[in-house]
Amino acid sequence: MTVVIYTDGGSRNNPGQAGAGAVIYDGAEKVAEVSQYLGIQTNNWAEYEAVALALSEAKRQGLEGEDVEVRLDSKLVVEQLSGRWKIKEPTLKPQAEKVRKFFPLFASITFTHIPREKNAEADALANEAMDQAK
Repeated sequence: MTVVIYTDGGSRNNPGQAGAGAVIYDGAEKVAEVSQYLGIQTNNWAEYEAVALALSEAKRQGLEGEDVEVRLDSKLVVEQLSGRWKIKEPTLKPQAEKVRKFFPLFASITFTHIPREKNAEADALANEAMDQAK
């Protein structure tokens, strides 16, 4: 069975107060929600951080060795992590490396671009994290 992870990262202003959120499903069961305030960062940096945070939590939940599908509304991050687009922004290269370090822990990891309206849970968690800046 595939583990499905929804992630979202964002910043208010760009760069600005940033947050990340993720929801992890093992089949139909929600096994975890995570969110984290990230300080002042760009939106794209936060999107990458959300993926890293989610994969770290999936590992913590004992989901190593599983097939994982990460769904997010950032086409840039989906295409870059899938290897179809080059990473030109220097600050995103270490973020991509942080995510790629998780690849060997899972049977497979695929990245799927979804419309923003299908990412409401992760979006809400990222916004909760950004609210911590107040």
